[in-house]
Amino acid sequence: MSMSEMTPREIVQELDKYIIGQSEAKRAVAIALRNRWRRGQVPPPLHQEITPKNILMIGPTGVGKTEIARRLAQLANAPFIKVEATKFTEVGYVGKDVESIIRDLTETAVDMIRSERQVALRQRAEELAEERIIDILIPGPRDSTVPRNDEGTRQKFRKMLREGKLDAQEIEIEVSAPKGGVEIMAPAGMEEMTNQLRDMFSNMAPGKTSTRRVTVSEAQRLLTDDEAAKLVNEEEVRALALERVQSGGIVFIDEIDKVAVRAGTQQGSDVSREGVQRDLLPLVEGSNVSTRYGVVKTDHILFIASGAFHLSKPSDLIPELQGRLPIRVELEALSAADLVRILQEPENALVRQYSALLASDGVTLHFTQEGVQRIAEIAQQVNERVENIGARRLHTVMERLLEEVAFVAPDSGTTALEVDAAYVDSRLKDLAQDEDLSRYIL
Repeated sequence: MSMSEMTPREIVQELDKYIIGQSEAKRAVAIALRNRWRRGQVPPPLHQEITPKNILMIGPTGVGKTEIARRLAQLANAPFIKVEATKFTEVGYVGKDVESIIRDLTETAVDMIRSERQVALRQRAEELAEERIIDILIPGPRDSTVPRNDEGTRQKFRKMLREGKLDAQEIEIEVSAPKGGVEIMAPAGMEEMTNQLRDMFSNMAPGKTSTRRVTVSEAQRLLTDDEAAKLVNEEEVRALALERVQSGGIVFIDEIDKVAVRAGTQQGSDVSREGVQRDLLPLVEGSNVSTRYGVVKTDHILFIASGAFHLSKPSDLIPELQGRLPIRVELEALSAADLVRILQEPENALVRQYSALLASDGVTLHFTQEGVQRIAEIAQQVNERVENIGARRLHTVMERLLEEVAFVAPDSGTTALEVDAAYVDSRLKDLAQDEDLSRYIL
């Protein structure tokens, strides 16, 4: 089923495979995504008037804000970019210009479309690559005036090639050499000029080819890539990329709370922070940004902003920006029960990751339910006592827990390890209880 046909409930079910809990945030992004499809069904001119309802996620670090946005973009097959609000400074200060967000998003879209076109043209590219290899394998004159009754020979070679009988044979091939990029250092805020100069230099360079001596199986891969790249229509790629960015792009702005200014506490550096908000405003409201592929209208790009808002409140953002982030969702801090589920349930769960890693050294890891429970409890204790970094704490705890077996596994001949509550306590209990140690190590 394509993304466009998925209902909000189905979108949430897909997100549930990777993110535990946070049902309110998932519902909000699922509705926002479905609204894009709904907008496509609305006839013009009303179609143009319907703008996306941007989202503000509020919640501590490590609870799934970024992951929800990233997985959503993968589901929608949409160009996605994550940026930190703190990277940008007001125009006139030294720092990145906010319009570079849209330029980077457009680059992402161009790469996406180019890859999709190459996959779609793969079969034709494989056929052309096969013909080029047969031309190299069959000796004899290539002059068109010489009669060539070698179709039978070609068929024999084609059959041997497809059966893999020639894979190990070495041949000399010519492939297009990648265009040499010119590195141009430019001051902050001049990214557009840098891109134009880089394009100019790369277009001036003639299309070079390089000769390589490789096996036939490697030649098939290289020549297929080469032919696929030649078959792709770059003008079509640009047009499709612009269209996809404008109608489907998703921008995730993290740490938006760091550019909020609390009322009555304004100091020197806060002027630039408020300036960043004012610079972001036209992008979120809808403006035209010139990129190397053409002008991008940002009216229908979905913006998801997020922040912990420990020291400030959403109401500390400038009123115009608050008004452009109408959907507010609060993400819950994680409990020990959530951490147990995070360790086991997602498709890329940590327990699965570590089991797969150590299996390559012939070690079978078995996590008992009590063992998993104990890992979650220790992570939760450290989060409460030291600093709450949410699910990211599980990474530090698991690394420390399995450090010994990861080090000795290749030499010790260990074939199985049961990670139960006793094993977890023997490796971690002292660290978890000593606050000074856990502050440094866990």
